[in-house]
Amino acid sequence: MTTPQIAIAHGQSETEKKTVKVLVWDLDNTLWNGTLLESDSVQLRDGVRAALDTLDKRGILHSIASKNDHDLAMEKLREFGLERYFLYPQINWNSKAAGVRSIATSINIGLDAVAFIDDEPYEREEVKHAMPEIAVFDSSELDSLADRTEFIPAFITDDSARRREMYLADVERKRAEEQFIGPSEEFLATLGMEFTIARAQEEDLKRAEELTVRTHQLNTTGYTYSFEELNAFRASPNHLLLIAGLTDKFGSYGKIGLTLVEKNPEVWTIKLFLMSCRVMSRGVGTIFMNHLLGLARDAGVALQAEFLSNNRNRMMLITYKMGGFREVSRDGDFIVLQHDLDRIQPRPDWIDVEIVD
Repeated sequence: MTTPQIAIAHGQSETEKKTVKVLVWDLDNTLWNGTLLESDSVQLRDGVRAALDTLDKRGILHSIASKNDHDLAMEKLREFGLERYFLYPQINWNSKAAGVRSIATSINIGLDAVAFIDDEPYEREEVKHAMPEIAVFDSSELDSLADRTEFIPAFITDDSARRREMYLADVERKRAEEQFIGPSEEFLATLGMEFTIARAQEEDLKRAEELTVRTHQLNTTGYTYSFEELNAFRASPNHLLLIAGLTDKFGSYGKIGLTLVEKNPEVWTIKLFLMSCRVMSRGVGTIFMNHLLGLARDAGVALQAEFLSNNRNRMMLITYKMGGFREVSRDGDFIVLQHDLDRIQPRPDWIDVEIVD
């Protein structure tokens, strides 16, 4: 069988196509016609409900950055039946740039994956000046937004369609964590987490490709692979393609981890290891990595890992080194690390781990 090739060359790991993951809305004369503080009889703009629903089904999240009275605005959104669409709305008298930045931080998403729509040229310019990475749109462009390539993901998976629900569950988790008094391990023990590691099946591959395209911060190489390439890896006896999922008492996080291992007779190489940013604080990345260490040890082979900097994924290099990997070679931003397999941490008792062959 021909060995599948890496989809991109070293140093070209970022996808060229900008994909919007969060659309931040202004309210007055953008989401609705009129100014709420001047009249509470504002009317929803034509096309808004359809745009919200269409993008939501594609897995694109929505939020709000509006200079407005918070309680009045939320009441109006409830009246329109739209409150459920918006995560971490920033409705106050602060700058909209501050609001957009707060939203990105709360969702834990890069600014280059955020778009902002507003009717006021000054507000658009202020946001663009403060955060040049953000895509900014005039409210007059509303009708064409859903047709723009930035708002059309390569795949719409089950996880995409449930993304808002999963983030709403995250809101509940964060609220519970903020209210919890005690060590983080004790809080994690209250969640009833179940972590699953399985060989990727064909029905997982659309989500697997989506993960390689969407995940940048917790991605060791940034390599992107097509559905066809991933399917070839899945079937190859010289590769191991694993996908991980997580659930807890608040609901499912969906499929949140992916790794690709190239298996040679004497050494296995982790070509790709990534985790969703939403599970950064849950400790499952270490559990996933330790599973790979155990597999290599049991197979009697050395385990190496590739790391390629994308200027945002330094945390993954730190994760490798804290996990016992040491650098064995470097070529610019491309690093090869190796683990001696002499110390593998036991699985913590606050999470149930299921391994599916």
